[in-house]
This record gives sequence, structure tokens and C-alpha cells, in this order.
Amino acid sequence: MTSKEMTTMTLASGVAAGAATQAVAQTDSAAVDNAFNTLKTYDWGADRAALNPIDQAIIASHGDAVARKALEKRLVGALAGGLSRSAQDYVCRKLRVVGTAQSVETLAALLPAEQTSHIARYALQRIPDEKATEAMRNALPKVSSKLKPGIIGSLGVRRDNKSIEAIAQLLGDSDLQVAQAAAQALGLIGTPTAAKELSKFAKSVSANMKVPVADACLICAEQLLADGKKSEATALYGQLKGDDQPAHVKVAAMKGMLAAATKK
Repeated sequence: MTSKEMTTMTLASGVAAGAATQAVAQTDSAAVDNAFNTLKTYDWGADRAALNPIDQAIIASHGDAVARKALEKRLVGALAGGLSRSAQDYVCRKLRVVGTAQSVETLAALLPAEQTSHIARYALQRIPDEKATEAMRNALPKVSSKLKPGIIGSLGVRRDNKSIEAIAQLLGDSDLQVAQAAAQALGLIGTPTAAKELSKFAKSVSANMKVPVADACLICAEQLLADGKKSEATALYGQLKGDDQPAHVKVAAMKGMLAAATKK
């Protein structure tokens, strides 16, 4: 075989391979289109495999910002267009993976409703954009008491310093679940301001909130120490050594103070 013939065959193979790749891409694109059409009427009991092309497209878009943004836009559009509860759950789960600031407004609209609040905030909690935190912060005073613990918890996980004042006001809430969530969130936020609010409330804490607040103070002190705020952590641990504290709290506080003393 001559050099010219080999070159011709190589070029032909390249063209064929390119055509095959394009055919696969077109097939995948068609499958994704079909899956999004299925999503419009998808509900409990339907064949979950029909949505697999969307899952596969999301996996394939890893590292491809343009493709991922396009998928996110389609998911947001589907969610805004009105879906069954089951389909909403599916889309929110996908937005936990690909969601960005462009998903926030649509997800935020689901926060006040009992059926969709939790799945929406799970997605928002994972979106690495301040707009997601702001959406949950703004929703907190508007949602029912039943939904407040979830929103408070997500703000705690996000360590949202701007929510401290609003969350601290809920420490004395008549709904015990709301009050306990507020204490836990302030502990997770773990800043000097959060520590101050917990310490202030601990001075007049009711019996049913004493242990949750003490545990939150321990979490807060650990966070302060991890953030290099040694003196603040030590002060908070010191407040938990009193005889009025449960045994496990006093032991943890002593261990915390030793850890702070040896931390460079």
C-alpha cells in the first residue's frame, strides 16, 4: 500500500469516526429531549428509567460549564412550568448538583409551600452562591412554624452570619422545635456574635431548652476554636463548667478547654 493510499484511508476513517460521534450526540440529544417531555407528565408510579437520559447528560456535563448551564436552564424551566410533586422532587434533586444563581428564584418560590419547602431548600443549601442564602434568609419570617426549623437548619449549615439576629430572636419561640433549631443553627454558625447570643440566652434559659442550648454552645466553641478564635472559644467553654450543667456538658467543656490551651 502506497503512502498516498494510507493517507486516504486515515482521512476516511477520521471522517467516519466524526460522523459516528455526531450520530451518537444527536441520539443522546434526542433522548434528553424525550426525557424532558416525559418530565412534564411524570408522576409517582411512572417508569423512572424514562428520565435516565437527563441523569446521564448531567454526568457527561461534568467539566463542561456551557453544557451544564444549558441543562440547568431546562430544569429550571420545567420546574417553573408546573410539574407533579414527584417531578418537582426529581428536578430539585438534579438542581442540587447543577444549580447556580439562575436556579434560585424558581426554587425560592417553592419555600413557603409545605409540600415543596424541604426539597427546595435542600437544593438551595447546596448552591454555592450568596443569592441562595439570601433567598432562605428572606423566607424565614414568611414560612409557617412547621417549616421554620428546616430553613433555620439550612442557614446554620451555610453559617450565615447575616441571619444571626433573626435566628436569635427565635430562641425563645413557643414552638420547641423552632427554638431548638435556632440554638443548633447558632452553634453551627459559630462566630463570636453567635456565641454572644447563645451566652445571653443561656442566662435565663428554660428547663426544656437548657440541654439544647448547652450542646449548641459546645458546637459553637468547637467552631470558634477551629476558626482560630481561641480566647472566644475558651470563654464559652468556661461558661459550661458550672454544677448546673449536665455531666456530659461539663466533661466536654473541660476537654475543650484543654484542647484550646494546647492549640498553637
